[in-house]
Amino acid sequence: MTFENIIGRKRLERFLNHLGNLGFEEVRPYSKGTTSLVFLGALDGRKVVVKLQRPDSPRNNFEREVEILKTIEPFEITPPLLFAGTFEDLPYLVREFAEGEPVLYAEIEKRHLFEIAEKTALLDKLGLDHGQIQGGKHIIVGERVYIIDFEKAGWRKPNNLTSAMSMLFVGRNSISERLYRRFGLGESFREKMKGALKEYKRSGSLSRVLSLLSCL
Repeated sequence: MTFENIIGRKRLERFLNHLGNLGFEEVRPYSKGTTSLVFLGALDGRKVVVKLQRPDSPRNNFEREVEILKTIEPFEITPPLLFAGTFEDLPYLVREFAEGEPVLYAEIEKRHLFEIAEKTALLDKLGLDHGQIQGGKHIIVGERVYIIDFEKAGWRKPNNLTSAMSMLFVGRNSISERLYRRFGLGESFREKMKGALKEYKRSGSLSRVLSLLSCL
């Protein structure tokens, strides 16, 4: 993957040199979105992600994302933010890499499901809506579960746990089909989860959701 067509070869070289001067090693392009270019690298022996705003980005959410990451850092919902900076008027941020696979592809264990429930419910309690939970790409499953990429998140009515559990158990998609096969579930479980999520929306109580997960 190359970013030269987006940022230009010389500007890309200058940015990589900038990171090298800061002590980054083995920096390479990783992925690109509508608002950012993402690099992988190493810093002080740690694997890190560098997100640089695209020069053609339709919006700049970096400042808000940095503030959100700082706010939720004590709760270990997402990998630690190491620092943020600006390069030639383009903001960037650096965080530790989340080891694992997106839930869309991961081998999901029972303990992962509890951690997903715990962290999405915590976001709900904080009043922070991630906004992209249900796509399956922003929950990373490994030794730990992390939720990443808060660029579209906001302090609005949250829907994190309901989105996650709907993706995993209520909707009909590749993730839920894999989980239903893995745990030998049937339609009765789907209906029970729907009821548990209705209870959660009504009362904020997580007990029925956790009870269902305990039965897996």
